[in-house]
Amino acid sequence: MSKISQALTIAGSDSGGGAGIQADLKTFQMRGVFGTSVLTAITAQNTLGVFDIHSVPLSTIESQIKAIAEDFQISAFKIGMLGTEKEIECVANALCQYNFGKLVLDPVMIAKGGTPLLQQDAISALQTYLLPLADVITPNLPEAEALTGIKIIDDSTAYQAAKKLQDLGVNTVVIKGEHLADSQSTHCRDWIFTPTTHFILECPRFPTRHTHGTGCTFSACVTAELAKGQAVETAIKIAKDYISAAISHPLNIGYGYGPTNHWAYQDLLIEE
Repeated sequence: MSKISQALTIAGSDSGGGAGIQADLKTFQMRGVFGTSVLTAITAQNTLGVFDIHSVPLSTIESQIKAIAEDFQISAFKIGMLGTEKEIECVANALCQYNFGKLVLDPVMIAKGGTPLLQQDAISALQTYLLPLADVITPNLPEAEALTGIKIIDDSTAYQAAKKLQDLGVNTVVIKGEHLADSQSTHCRDWIFTPTTHFILECPRFPTRHTHGTGCTFSACVTAELAKGQAVETAIKIAKDYISAAISHPLNIGYGYGPTNHWAYQDLLIEE
């Protein structure tokens, strides 16, 4: 059998190519991992917004998961956009039948342009069915606050939110702090809490609107590194460097929130 690392993304499609399944597969490829996918929704989307969402039938989601499980050796996978309570239950039930390795959960709730992608009643289903299965969860500040009910304004409240997520069953929590109220800060801060330690990663705050798909890309990079056997702390640090490069070297595509540069990190490594 192939020794090539294989990963899976369970998420929605972004017709603009900057987020969702498309961003995940690009990231897997750039990190040397073979990517497979399970489509949960089709969106009509570009850098200006989301104009239509069509949910994939539950039976088709189940069939896709089964097809991947029967023919691929998945060692890590990520879950992105699941819009409804029924979709969350469907995926959770299917995953209990198969071993796809480590799970990275990216709780996608709102598109970059502000369109809700997760129904309100689905949040409790996410907490009940998927958080206990997650090895890593990667919420931004609004998502972490919605999942925990804790307003995050500093290190102390970030710790409280992470502790609550871990009490719900998550092993490692990454709270991305780019939405912190102090937007005048020259740096962005992410809080990482593992079962045994915690630390902070910072990077410069880049003055760009081309940040569409940053959450998808970050979590996909974590997934790819875990699929290759990296320790979780190493995977997160690589993903932080990867997304920082992707944001700081924009492609300047689109008239709205443009996509990140998925090959910037590789170019920087070649230059070094």
